[in-house]
Amino acid sequence: MTSKEEKLQDFDANGLALSGQLYGLPFTPEESDIVLIQAPWEATVSYRTGTAEGPAAILKASAQVDLYDSLIPDGWKHGFALLPEDLGLRELSRKARAQAEIQLDALIEGGFNSEATSFVNESCVTMINLIENKATEWLERDKIVGLIGGDHSTPLGLMKSLAKKHSSFGILQLDAHMDLRKSFEDFKYSHASIMYNALEEIPAIHTLVQVGIRDYCIEEKEYAHLNRVTYFLDDYSKKKQLNGSPWSQIVDEIIESLPEKVYISFDIDGLDPSLCPNTGTPVPGGLRWEEAIYLLEQLVVKKRKIIGFDLNEVTPFENNEWDAAVGARLLFKLCNVAIASKEALS
Repeated sequence: MTSKEEKLQDFDANGLALSGQLYGLPFTPEESDIVLIQAPWEATVSYRTGTAEGPAAILKASAQVDLYDSLIPDGWKHGFALLPEDLGLRELSRKARAQAEIQLDALIEGGFNSEATSFVNESCVTMINLIENKATEWLERDKIVGLIGGDHSTPLGLMKSLAKKHSSFGILQLDAHMDLRKSFEDFKYSHASIMYNALEEIPAIHTLVQVGIRDYCIEEKEYAHLNRVTYFLDDYSKKKQLNGSPWSQIVDEIIESLPEKVYISFDIDGLDPSLCPNTGTPVPGGLRWEEAIYLLEQLVVKKRKIIGFDLNEVTPFENNEWDAAVGARLLFKLCNVAIASKEALS
């Protein structure tokens, strides 16, 4: 009997989460099918800070998540393991954020601080390379790799790593923002530029499908029209529903736009802000909880293979664990749909 089998025999799925690990599960990364990278990073946030604390807050809140999922009741038995936080990455984020604020102050005064901007951009490259290397290490062990941010700049390294393994895949982005700016605040790897950078630097991305979008600039809209982007603006979806179209019909449109292999990039501000009031850049509107979960589950029903995912911009607030509680449950669903899609296609 293997160590994992022994742990399954001894583990009480109905009891208290006592292990101190994600969802109280007893498995090591080596024993788990899903391995999650922490990215405590907020160098380029453009409104409110705090997203670097997202991974730790989700870990803490995960102890309150029950392990039953109606889509795949025993999904947790495959193992979901969170890798230790890289303290060097957290410290680099702190330093880069301090330099970013120097540049922002310069911009407000009508100037530009080249030294601060260069430090931030170089730090972002370091972060991206670190995550790419870590993701590659676990993908080579045939794990499903996910990432918990941090601001939304963090998953580029994971996407690059997946492109080494998959010659073509699509991205399903749930977000309030397009994130298609060439740069923002003079930061090339801004959280507002993640999808621009992904499309420009990763030819393996067949298409980008955006859902929940309701805040974007002219530059982004024009770029989307000229590139491999399909977007479902939030007001488009809401108007269709107000005129009698069911959400299920809109979801069918969304999934038909995606290829067989799908990477999910979930910025929590894609949800209605009542579910994430402390996220860095909240926007009115967005997906209700049931709408988001239905969309994720339909990926499995419609035979899409989920090759990886990220969850970003979860920002805890002092004496208020609501954002982290929602984030922990959303992460649990992302893990389960990834396992369910693997089982459905095996």
